[in-house]
Amino acid sequence: MFNEIGENYDLANTVMSAGIHHLWRKALVKWSGAHEGQDVLDCATGTGDLAIEFKKTVRSGKVIGTDFSPGMLAPAPAKARKAGLEIQFEQADVTALSYPDASFDISSISFGIRNVENPVKGISELARVVRPGGIVMVLEFGQPSIPGFKQAYNFYSRHILPKVGGLVTGRRQAYEYLQDSSVQFPCKEGFVALMNETGRFSKIEYRP
Repeated sequence: MFNEIGENYDLANTVMSAGIHHLWRKALVKWSGAHEGQDVLDCATGTGDLAIEFKKTVRSGKVIGTDFSPGMLAPAPAKARKAGLEIQFEQADVTALSYPDASFDISSISFGIRNVENPVKGISELARVVRPGGIVMVLEFGQPSIPGFKQAYNFYSRHILPKVGGLVTGRRQAYEYLQDSSVQFPCKEGFVALMNETGRFSKIEYRP
């Protein structure tokens, strides 16, 4: 499914979120505390947006972007080169990473963990590859609880988002799946509980 939408994925995201998804990624990099010289692993990197944001910050540090889908990953190297950034992109399964323990200062995944068959194992791998005191960052959709806004969001995500995504990519079914998966996946305290199942974290917090 993801192999089929990779070519137009960026355009669809920008149209559907009015460009806000770029701000979310910038905020994640800021919240991570990333700085010059740090090494970063971005999993489910897709077309490389978050890996690119990290590279702009860590500069001389190593950034590797991985994705399970070669179709999603295909546009990433050219995007990085266009930005004048050296980023290594590799096909990889977040639940079975080949990198040694304690290889990175930060690991991350954006809009991807809910698509992992075993998310606890994926999160555990993200934690395994960071150095002591390192950071695991997860950016994911949640479900709003504010009355009125919740209903409006649900209507948009169920009825508008799949239509727009389908028009841009020609794969409406993929965006219906993405909407359904975001509804079913735990958020806030539920996701914290999921992370705690790994037994690998000394501190966990979320920001809505």
